[in-house]
Amino acid sequence: MLKNDLLLRAARGQEVERAPVWLMRQAGRVLPEYRATRARARNFVEFVKSPELACEVTVQPVDILGVDAAIIFSDILVIPEAMGLPYKMIEAKGPWFEKTIKTKADIEALKIADSADLEYVMNALRLTKKELNGRVPLIGFSGAPWTLLAYMIEGSGSKTFSKAKQFLYTQPNEAHLLLQKITNSVINYLKGQVEAGADMLQIFDSWAGVLSEKMYYEFSLRYIAQICVALAPLVPITIFGKDAHYAIGEIAKTNCNTIGLDWTIDPQRARTQAGTKALQGNADPCLLYASEKTIIEETSKMLRAFGKQGYICNLGHGLYPDLDKEKVKLFVDVVKEHKW
Repeated sequence: MLKNDLLLRAARGQEVERAPVWLMRQAGRVLPEYRATRARARNFVEFVKSPELACEVTVQPVDILGVDAAIIFSDILVIPEAMGLPYKMIEAKGPWFEKTIKTKADIEALKIADSADLEYVMNALRLTKKELNGRVPLIGFSGAPWTLLAYMIEGSGSKTFSKAKQFLYTQPNEAHLLLQKITNSVINYLKGQVEAGADMLQIFDSWAGVLSEKMYYEFSLRYIAQICVALAPLVPITIFGKDAHYAIGEIAKTNCNTIGLDWTIDPQRARTQAGTKALQGNADPCLLYASEKTIIEETSKMLRAFGKQGYICNLGHGLYPDLDKEKVKLFVDVVKEHKW
């Protein structure tokens, strides 16, 4: 039994005493404790593949920041690797794939990953669940199929993902073939996460915003919807589509419980478009560079705008590494102490 189930109640639209709060990238470089743990691994991929280290940094924000949920420390690119496309994380540059997808034959050579292919993540979840001992829920996650495809074709991060988008326009049948393989892999992976102890799931569509609205529905949301159909009977699901504010109404038609919002979206407009779905977000991470007075004022204003019920407080994107840990904690404390 969870001692703090605010997150799950909020996601399900049940009554809560206050809005729960957690932060994307809360297990990260903003915490000196994270940096110390990270130094014990030779590289990022080794770090991700160590269940003990992943467990350690997953629990740190619960102890240090007082957030209402832990999110398992991992990376969205573990899925392409499990499918047969290994990656490296280049310091100060980001992910890099030596081999990329170019043809139908490349797609056919990929396997549909199973949770057993990602046993190190399952072991991290089991360890973390035991370490948390019911204090807060544990969130599992995956990248969305389009975002994963973007990396698998582009080979690295990009401002435009023009190679990936070119693939959608010039080889649409192959794109759908690849997206379906990724989707099947993600479903297997997330089912394994639930079996290993995840209480809730989040789907990160980090590069939703590089697609047009029409392209987003065809090459992204239709596959996310499949994942929601498969997983919604098990645990609550959040869809976070960065810069996809035009799609809130369509996202609300899926079997998700919660819609994650970036900071470009007006809370009242989002409420109108989302219907009965819970909302999560949407403070600009840069707010946390501001004075304590501004952080308190703007966070309180956001809480009033969203309201207490059906709302999970978070940022509109992940924490930036150079933020002051004390200001991050202030943000969390303001949410927890807000007078409703």
